[in-house]
Amino acid sequence: MKPPAIRWFLTARDSDARLTERPSLAPDASEPGLPSVSVDTGRRFQVIEGFGGAFTEAAAVNWLALGDRRRQELLEAYFDTERGHGYSLCRVHMGSCDFALGNYAHVETPGDMALESFSIARDRQALLPFIKAAQRVAGQPIKLLASPWSPPAWMKTSGQMNRGGMLRPECRGAWARCYARFIEEYEAEGVPIWGVSVQNEPAATQSWDSCIYTAEEERDFVRDFLGPELEAAGLGHVRIVIWDHNRDLMVERARTVYSDPDSARYVWGTGFHWYGEDCFDHVQQVHDAWPDKQLLFTEGCQEGGPHHGSWDLGERYARSMINDLNRWTVGWIDWNLLLDGQGGPNHVGNFCSAPIHTDASSDSFSLQSSYFYLGHFARFVKPGAQRLLCESSLQDLEAASFVNPDGSVATVVMNRTERPLRFELRVASSRTVAELPPRAIATCIA
Repeated sequence: MKPPAIRWFLTARDSDARLTERPSLAPDASEPGLPSVSVDTGRRFQVIEGFGGAFTEAAAVNWLALGDRRRQELLEAYFDTERGHGYSLCRVHMGSCDFALGNYAHVETPGDMALESFSIARDRQALLPFIKAAQRVAGQPIKLLASPWSPPAWMKTSGQMNRGGMLRPECRGAWARCYARFIEEYEAEGVPIWGVSVQNEPAATQSWDSCIYTAEEERDFVRDFLGPELEAAGLGHVRIVIWDHNRDLMVERARTVYSDPDSARYVWGTGFHWYGEDCFDHVQQVHDAWPDKQLLFTEGCQEGGPHHGSWDLGERYARSMINDLNRWTVGWIDWNLLLDGQGGPNHVGNFCSAPIHTDASSDSFSLQSSYFYLGHFARFVKPGAQRLLCESSLQDLEAASFVNPDGSVATVVMNRTERPLRFELRVASSRTVAELPPRAIATCIA
């Protein structure tokens, strides 16, 4: 029986192709001597949780500033499973972050260890309406990772949410209860929480909301407070993610936490970001040392402003995704879903890029290269897919392949060079010849 034709979706810098379906490729073509991308459908690895971005207060207020039609179009671009990316794995900040409009905590009353003043009223202004609208468009569950940037100021040694500081030991129990209350309050709003990270970037003292945990402190907080508190509240199903910081020190952090069985039993996996050096090998090392624990990319963006029109931006995303996924990462979460034309708002001026930038004055939004590159994974690699063994014979052909729950095979191939690359795609017994233009990415569906 002749194999079906290969569907071919392309995004290329020097063309109008943007997630554009091109004519299908013949499934029985072969050209000896070409470089190859070979996929072994019998060798299967991690199951993919999904792809997505972060619901931040900045993103939410930018979305709310648009007209009704534009709001709907934007939601469909990200969450619609037929016309958009079909995002299914996202992140939200618990309390304020730099991409909030200012510092805020869910327990503002100093000394309120009983959490009598706990409130998510701030979230109801913009964040929750944004998330609920996305849920309606998605038509499927959105797994939501909640991450704190800082405990309330009164719980910290520094007495402020910005510029680091540490959690006061006597506040650890109350702070652990805050996670449970946050999860319960969100679930009461119809927004279930899939997982929590212990602390965003626990090794960084930032000018914005931040808090320092040593590896030992994170281990002990999970073991003695957070893990038991979630279990006691009937929330033991909520996944706990440690580290939530850069790849450079993720092995050291994992070693400290996972070496303690009483702590490790509560932890689902290690989260990581891309800032600083790439250190892709560290992702593999964590898997190799602790194969029973999961790996999750929890944040990445282009720093230093909006970078409108940059093609390098999309390539940075895809390079990270290919390398992380090929090293056992089960999900990949972008940072802000959308920002304004300045790359904000941000309450400390830490402006960044996002895949979508909005202009409320003209009721419009623009799609950056990162939006299209993200789509080559999110649109075609479905939740529940498994990574396949995928080998490229040419270093300039960067590739990853997955088998979806419906049996279709999605292979992503990227060319970051300035020359076209002709190659043979081999998926099981199928052979086809393709040419990837310069500075381009394609997803092939077999």
